[in-house]
Amino acid sequence: MKGNIIIVSAPSGAGKTSLVKGLIARDPCAHKSVSYTTRPRRPGETDGVDYHFVENDTFERLLEAGEFLESATVHGNMYGTRQKWVEQQRAQAIDVVLEIDWQGAKQVRTLIPEAIGIFVLPPSVQTLRGRLTKRAQDSDTVIAARLAAARSEVAHVHEFDYVIINDDFGDAVEDLISIVRSARLQLATQLDRNQALINSLR
Repeated sequence: MKGNIIIVSAPSGAGKTSLVKGLIARDPCAHKSVSYTTRPRRPGETDGVDYHFVENDTFERLLEAGEFLESATVHGNMYGTRQKWVEQQRAQAIDVVLEIDWQGAKQVRTLIPEAIGIFVLPPSVQTLRGRLTKRAQDSDTVIAARLAAARSEVAHVHEFDYVIINDDFGDAVEDLISIVRSARLQLATQLDRNQALINSLR
């Protein structure tokens, strides 16, 4: 009996982190995987909660040891998902939510084809620019680079199973929760988790 893998990807600033937090707060059967990253910690972030913040040499050592289910370099920083933790959660029938970019999503779905991919889009470029600026965490140069990167990231939207437009946050959270819950009702998942019940009713 295994939990599902739920991949949530989006351009920077589209709101995937807030949406995933909304999901986790309301669904005790879904746990967010905390990625490892070489990115500097932003104000308000907590090590071990938002990310595992590590130095480049530590990340590369883990990578060489084959510890990551997926890894990618995004905006000049390295990110990776620790495979052992994911497997431990799934073995307890916990759905694991991976908040990763399209590169990592492709790696995961190559290894685990049944993983469910969700892509989050902003309602417009103007909204995306406004959200990045409002964060007040990046320079104008970095914001411009993120907006440029968003176009190439959105080009991979067809590689995912679901698309959520994050216009109204409340509606977007409900959409995400609905997708995760519906995934548990798929035939393969129900056969895996409730085979004894199904056999008793035949």
